[in-house]
Amino acid sequence: MAESFNIKKFRAAFQNEVHSGSTSEVFYALIDEKRYLYVFDYGVVVFGNYHENDKKEFIEFITPFASKRVHLDLSEEYRIMIDSTIDRVVIKSDWVTVPNLDASVLQIVMLNIGQSVALEYYEMLTDGLITSSRQYIVELETKGRLSISKVNLLKYIGKVLNVKNSIIDNLYILDDPNQVWDNEELHLLNRRLKLNFDINPRFKDLDYRLEIVKDNLTLFTDVLNVRESNRLEWIIIILIVMEILIALFFH
Repeated sequence: MAESFNIKKFRAAFQNEVHSGSTSEVFYALIDEKRYLYVFDYGVVVFGNYHENDKKEFIEFITPFASKRVHLDLSEEYRIMIDSTIDRVVIKSDWVTVPNLDASVLQIVMLNIGQSVALEYYEMLTDGLITSSRQYIVELETKGRLSISKVNLLKYIGKVLNVKNSIIDNLYILDDPNQVWDNEELHLLNRRLKLNFDINPRFKDLDYRLEIVKDNLTLFTDVLNVRESNRLEWIIIILIVMEILIALFFH
């Protein structure tokens, strides 16, 4: 939904008992309504067993606590089925079957869905950065120079750095929750869901794209420095010539 949520202010305003949470995320198990809710400070909300109208109502409620709204259709759906005849969780590509509605199990499932949506957003950001820089690289290849002005180039570098820092600041989203270290079943579930959503390969690909962006920034900065260096050299040459001409004139 947004670049970030103010979790502290949201928790104070949302009058429901917290099942588990921290300064960066909060999970609610609304047992009476058979609904579950997971809010992450990197701008993602995961709904469990919510109707569309209830989702819209909650989105309106949490919007004031959002910073830099993201006006993109970024969402994933994942079915959670209940089968009392099984004794362990069964994971498929687009659904998971559980023996009962256990809040801890649902929290792990919803956590991985949230991570997957966040990664999709960061993938789109890095794609945009690489695409926008490609036109300048093509211009360097064909013309051997950049026609963009110094001010606009600095603005572009600032924009890229801002997006890059935003991504790096939120890469902690891949950290495993504390409860998986205390429960072998939850640990196995978390690992299998990460495989199912390709969390780690997508993270490595994102890291690779960030390296490309970093290399492009270094290139543009070098080009800018060379341009400024050449300009200073010409200014110095002109000043020397003027000084010689003045000296000859007065002599």
